[in-house]
Amino acid sequence: MPHRNAPLTETGRLRLARCVVEEGWPLRRAAERFQVSPTTAQRWAARYRERGEAGMRDRSSRPHHSPCRTPTRTERRITDLRSSG
Repeated sequence: MPHRNAPLTETGRLRLARCVVEEGWPLRRAAERFQVSPTTAQRWAARYRERGEAGMRDRSSRPHHSPCRTPTRTERRITDLRSSG
């Protein structure tokens, strides 16, 4: 299932990337054809160059780190207080 805000499915991304990388379409033309911004078209083309078809898959939007995360000890105390109430 594609991300709900994604303008293209994996198949659409692959088609766009192949048009740019393999068929030599200009980014603006491909972006117009697939109804995305030139920046988005450039991003998918770059991922296709780097990773091939595997680069067209949806990726997690989960952050890699959380610098302002609540300390584990505090989380446990909150959880304990909520469950005891």
